[in-house]
Amino acid sequence: MASRLSPLARSARLLSCNQCGSLPGLSTFDACAALTHEIRTLQCPRLEASTLFLDIKGCFDNISSTILISLMRCKGIPQDLVSWVRSFLADRKCRLIFQGSPNIFLPVQVGTPQGSRVSPLRFVMSVSVLHMPIPRGIIFSYIDDFPVTVSLLSYRRNCQMFQYLYSVMKSNGARIGVSFSIVKTDLCHWRILRDRDTSSHSTISLHRTLVYPSSCVR
Repeated sequence: MASRLSPLARSARLLSCNQCGSLPGLSTFDACAALTHEIRTLQCPRLEASTLFLDIKGCFDNISSTILISLMRCKGIPQDLVSWVRSFLADRKCRLIFQGSPNIFLPVQVGTPQGSRVSPLRFVMSVSVLHMPIPRGIIFSYIDDFPVTVSLLSYRRNCQMFQYLYSVMKSNGARIGVSFSIVKTDLCHWRILRDRDTSSHSTISLHRTLVYPSSCVR
């Protein structure tokens, strides 16, 4: 089913061309190489490049089957595959097992089970709306990680642009039931060889939390 859904989702534009991971032929290496290439391309004379690394909170736990099914129908996915996905996500139950807990199954209304080969694909289909065109910038993603890169006249202006882009992505994410983890957010200001000795301390404020620039990102 994953092999059948993947090409259909791509042809129906349910998957962004900047999405890596959970897709055939697109690995971690491809994500890093593409991001590095775009950063070097955007580092034109008199322009500074920065990247804000966003992480979706509880990615597989928050997939809404209703929103996903509606999205698949709107994009023209064949009805038999839509029905299969709806059936797969319906009437699911889970139980938490730890010392002293009752082993009771409870219904699950949202989310998709981790470990299933089709779950990552369904997730990247759901969050494709978070991708959007950016003047002098680009958004990549690796499953639930969304690096947002911009290149403007200064790092301070980059941070101002990040504030705006984050508000838009947060709003789009709320419509599909996902949010971003602030504690996992990273900010990097990229420098070229001639200004490697200088550093920028421009920060961004997300939910009253200051995100400071990092010297390295995992």
